[in-house]
Amino acid sequence: MNGSPVGEHSLILAIDFGTQSVRCLAYDRRGRCRAKHQLLISNYQHPESGWTEHDVEGFWTLLSQSCQGLWVQGVDPAEIAAVVVTTQRATVINLDELGQPLRPAIIWTDQRRAPPRGRLPWLWRMLFTLLRIRSIVENLEAETEANWLERHQPEVLAQTAHFLLLSGYLNYRLTGVFKDSVGSQVGYVPFDFKKQDWCADSDWKWHSMAIKRHMLPALVAVGDTLGVVTADAAKSTGLPEGVRVIAGGADKACEVLGVGALEPGVASVSCGTTATINTTRPQYMEVVPFMPAYPAALPNNFNTEIQVFRGFWMVSWFLEQFGDAERRQAAERGVPAETLLDELLVRTEPGADGLVLQPFWNPVLGETGVEGRGSIIGFKDFHTRAHVYRALIEGLAFALSAGKARIERRTKTPITRIRLSGGGAQSDQVSQIMADVLNLPVERYDDCEASGRGAAMVGAAAVGWYTSVEGACLAMVGEAERIEPNQQAAECYSHIYKQTYSRLYPTLKSIFSRMEL
Repeated sequence: MNGSPVGEHSLILAIDFGTQSVRCLAYDRRGRCRAKHQLLISNYQHPESGWTEHDVEGFWTLLSQSCQGLWVQGVDPAEIAAVVVTTQRATVINLDELGQPLRPAIIWTDQRRAPPRGRLPWLWRMLFTLLRIRSIVENLEAETEANWLERHQPEVLAQTAHFLLLSGYLNYRLTGVFKDSVGSQVGYVPFDFKKQDWCADSDWKWHSMAIKRHMLPALVAVGDTLGVVTADAAKSTGLPEGVRVIAGGADKACEVLGVGALEPGVASVSCGTTATINTTRPQYMEVVPFMPAYPAALPNNFNTEIQVFRGFWMVSWFLEQFGDAERRQAAERGVPAETLLDELLVRTEPGADGLVLQPFWNPVLGETGVEGRGSIIGFKDFHTRAHVYRALIEGLAFALSAGKARIERRTKTPITRIRLSGGGAQSDQVSQIMADVLNLPVERYDDCEASGRGAAMVGAAAVGWYTSVEGACLAMVGEAERIEPNQQAAECYSHIYKQTYSRLYPTLKSIFSRMEL
């Protein structure tokens, strides 16, 4: 880590609670990460196929242990000026009146679905039918975790006094109050994304979701104070009692801020568990009809996001299914197995010798319907797993390129620069493929912890180091490495995209629909 001046209240503690790990990061006012302690989240439970849960208290234990790991590295807790939490999105937690968990957390990757709730007044049903969005509303009802609880665990829902996203739960454990950031409200909750507040009483979402207003936390604007660290939280984490806890944003929102993608023509591409392409705009705009623009970590702004649901999780999938050699070699060398996959990319050429992959292992809104499935086509007898891996990375890049085109069409704003973040961005080969497929310069940072850095920017503005979050971003984002597209590869990818990739899903859709029957 880079050094920085040491002094009282000279650091912002960013707590980044992702899907695969929790990281506590101490940032100075210049945006340099003084220390980081990371713990893997490996104890998810799968009670049934497609379900994903986690012990609620276990989340708090991981956060506390990660904080304690910073102090072991020599960070003095007295240096912490403020704490900002950023988390995985759409993970829900049910607490009783005493703030105790009623069941394990339901994780955002969980695939259980609820039956139609059937509570919409007839006027709404008629309107949605006329607008031809009835299926969208019914899908929302099916995905809402509270609706599943209403049908299958009604006793849990009846006892639920506090229905929280993971961000709200962790902020509660730190402060003792049920408050959460506006910037963290991404999930199946009755939130008005345009107004960035809970829905009005007249909104149809209250009929479609088995959630009552009294269950939800008070909302606080990004950058405002949620509360202060309590005595109990201080004992558990080692943080000083009374330190301010600042309202941050969801992990993707903080990533966008953390790479400095504040202008509509600069896109943030996250090579993370969920792959996304995002831009920041002051106006609310739905890039995919009836898919909201999410709250940005830049106050009073919105992120126009296209996501590939499984994204770079597919690298883990590839390692698990086909990567025995890399996992064995990684254990021998003491390096992450993912780094060895670059060797597979070096051994193959752009286009994977005719293999084309569409990474829709789960439906992708805007690109597929609920029938969404992935595909790999073009196999011949000379293809190897190296070709499959290249096709996988190229497929993710093609999907993000389709998202880029959709954002540009809807916003009428050309995207001229790409800022990369997430684990995949650490790979030279992956970064080059992104530049070539998107045919744009891509920029990446030595500190790959974009969401943590974005959260720290929010905290730096909140404690007065900078006059605004935007000012904090400009001062703390740091220098980026620029990767130019290879024009020969870019032309190859353009041909594959136009002639094969873009035509693939429309051709296969009817087959996938029949497979759902």
